[in-house]
Amino acid sequence: MLIGRDRERERVGGVLEGARSGRSGALVIRGEAGIGKTSLIEQVAADATGMRLVRGAGLESESELPFSGLHLMLYPYADRFDALPGQQAAALRSAFGLASGQVSDRFLIGAATLTLLSELAADRPVLCLVDDAQWLDRASLDALLFAARRLTADPIAMIFTVRDAAAPFPDHGLDVVRLEGLERAAAQDLVDAHAPGLTVPVRERLLDEAGGNPLALIELANALQSQPARHAGPLPVGGQIGGRVQEAFRLQLAEMPEATRLLLLVVAADGTADLGVVLRAAETLGLGAADLGPAEEARLVVLDGEEVRFRHPLIRAVTYQNATHHQRIAVHAALAGTLGGDEHADRRAWHLAAAATGPDESVAAELERAARRAGDRGGSAAVAAAFERAARLSTDAEGKARRLVHAARAAYDAGRPDAATRLAAEAAHLTGDDGVIAEATFIRAQVAYERTSPAADAELALEGAALIVESDPEQAVSMLTEAVWAARDAGAHDLVRDAVELLRRAKVPAGSAKALVASGLIAYGRLPGGASGAVRPMRALVEAARTGDVDGVLERIIASFLGLLVADDRAAIALLEGLAAEVKAQGALGWLPYVLEPLAIGRLLLGDLHGAESAASEGLSLAADIGMDMQVTALKCITVRLESDAGRSRSMAPDVLRQAEPMPANAALASWGLGLHDLADGHADAALEHLDAVCSGPARHDVLIRAVPDHAEAAVRAGRPDLARTYLPAFEAWAAATSFTALVSRCRALLSGGDGADEHYRAALSLHGDHAYDAARTRLLYGEWLRRRRRRTEARTELTSALDAFDRLGAERWAERARAELEALGDRPAARAGDADPLKRLTPQELQVVRLAATGLSNREIAAQLYLSPRTVGHHLYKAYPKIGVTRRMELARLVSVI
Repeated sequence: MLIGRDRERERVGGVLEGARSGRSGALVIRGEAGIGKTSLIEQVAADATGMRLVRGAGLESESELPFSGLHLMLYPYADRFDALPGQQAAALRSAFGLASGQVSDRFLIGAATLTLLSELAADRPVLCLVDDAQWLDRASLDALLFAARRLTADPIAMIFTVRDAAAPFPDHGLDVVRLEGLERAAAQDLVDAHAPGLTVPVRERLLDEAGGNPLALIELANALQSQPARHAGPLPVGGQIGGRVQEAFRLQLAEMPEATRLLLLVVAADGTADLGVVLRAAETLGLGAADLGPAEEARLVVLDGEEVRFRHPLIRAVTYQNATHHQRIAVHAALAGTLGGDEHADRRAWHLAAAATGPDESVAAELERAARRAGDRGGSAAVAAAFERAARLSTDAEGKARRLVHAARAAYDAGRPDAATRLAAEAAHLTGDDGVIAEATFIRAQVAYERTSPAADAELALEGAALIVESDPEQAVSMLTEAVWAARDAGAHDLVRDAVELLRRAKVPAGSAKALVASGLIAYGRLPGGASGAVRPMRALVEAARTGDVDGVLERIIASFLGLLVADDRAAIALLEGLAAEVKAQGALGWLPYVLEPLAIGRLLLGDLHGAESAASEGLSLAADIGMDMQVTALKCITVRLESDAGRSRSMAPDVLRQAEPMPANAALASWGLGLHDLADGHADAALEHLDAVCSGPARHDVLIRAVPDHAEAAVRAGRPDLARTYLPAFEAWAAATSFTALVSRCRALLSGGDGADEHYRAALSLHGDHAYDAARTRLLYGEWLRRRRRRTEARTELTSALDAFDRLGAERWAERARAELEALGDRPAARAGDADPLKRLTPQELQVVRLAATGLSNREIAAQLYLSPRTVGHHLYKAYPKIGVTRRMELARLVSVI
């Protein structure tokens, strides 16, 4: 019976009951060693009647083997892999060594884990228990946490236990239960149950010293009861509780025969619990199965069929720590010699490394091969660990540097920026090879984007590219692509110019993808003062990306951004929508938030507010779940602009702007949004302040050039027509170069006196094309102007058209402005009924699901695209149907043209 944990059991029980009723839940149980985490989840497992139990545990000895923890949990369900989407099934098979092939993205395994758990839950509710999660290999942990954060409507409960003082555990976004020491009454009950013979003074001293830690109470009580004479004096329990318990285990180990202690070291070094492997290795050391007897009698280990396990992980730790160096070497060598065959190649390599007494090129080569196998399976953290250990065993400095830079790249890919920086710096210090130094510098640059600023990224990328611009121009162009775009985010035009100069020196084959990218970026560098000469090569890059002549993901993202910068909006959006579908099909989750950011901006510029919100919401959710903090900030800047509640937008803006300080282009997008909220609400002075900062800031030649007409409108409404002309010359030059002249005509109308405005408004309306939001804004201004000129019938026509467009687009605040103008004409337009514009009633995720369902995709196909479970997709459709007035899936087809 579990003593003193009623509150914790109730909390965990709530998660189980939620799963039984169809609500997903995830919980992290934290606490120090011995506090009772394992005992609690054992009780949870016993309580999980009627549920499918999926169990796993982190093993310190296997923390460098990619997907070893996930394999333990999910391999028994390999017969269900065929039910998964093709990319996900292939990824799991590759991760588990069941098939060859490379995993394109480390998060694809997380999506596969999510889908498989959902598949298992179709039979009955699932309880997924993971003990000692702090020791899971990083690849398994990433997959499980991804699934935990994206489960919603599945009958699945996921519970992790985590030991304090271990490596930091990424529990953000999950509920946490912290186990503290038992209250004194419960602690006394526990001691009395295990050692009823203790005298009251000894028991009280034990209770004082153990701090309510159940393992300390039990082990020390047992020791005192079994050998009271040894502890007749003060209790040997000073220091931390973990140390006290370890001391109790050391005393037990000291009483074991020497052969038993050595055999226990084999068990500790192996860590797989495979009794056959342990006994074969033991035989080479002159040991046999009988030598386990004393340890089993003392309950230090538990034998269960073909497995042998320590009763508690601390016993394993003490066993390994107490062994001498030469004993560990001998045991690892014995295990390496036992693990033959390709299926054990990775474990054998690590045992050989542990047995090495100095640099050994043959062992380093074994580890390098293990690293490359891990890379094929998508285990970036394991790749980094294997390459780093291989580097330490390398016999020459150049080989060591090469392996270290591979380790640094893998560490960066695994989301370990500190390790990536450390390894890259060490690699560069060891070699004079420009290629290795350049790659090391590039890795440091990419880390700097998140850790320092985009400007720091650009500076380092420039430094790396300069080393190889002559010797490896194609790689230099890749680095300079990063440099230009990081400098763009930073608003650092000087760094853009430096990158452009290096791009001019990079001699890549004419007509190649790299040449097209270089040409487009060189043209971008001319934008601040030479838009007319920049438009053609920038649009050429968009077209090359659209037709497949440029096929890198980053290059296509940048091409789409360039398309938006030169008003090639439809082409850019089409490119991005195709790219989003491609990376989803490939399972390249890490790229998706980067694709969805410009897609949201592009849809916003076209006036597709629903689509923009859908893209931003999807990207924000995914970026948060996989720890892309900078991208979370970038997408939040877009949501400031999209937020229909101006008050909420203004309240969230200070934090967003503070987080976006290193990224002026993104921060300016949020400020543009604030200015538009104020402009729509009639606060012209406040709008002018925001928009002036945008139009004069470092990002003024970016997408934000399109804020100039809003600045002009704010200035006119604030009674400052002189300020309205401040930024118009630059905008007019850009508009002339891009043929985006409708808003120039609108600005001229605002600044015209007398009847001249009429001509300019009509010209603007004839030029807007498919930019519905801009056209509605122009109609609103034109209608206001007509009303002031007492041309009531014409005013009513324009204002009614503007109101209908704003209602259709979901631009609520502008709709209110149009409605107020119509009321001033004596009309009383009714507030639009919610069921007349049903899409406005959907959440962003419901809208995403409905969009895809309307095209005929099944729940399973939609789930694969959105990295949700099929049941969660069904849940969203169930909630969406009554909002949009349908009862059957086939009725969604009529919404395709609307959505």
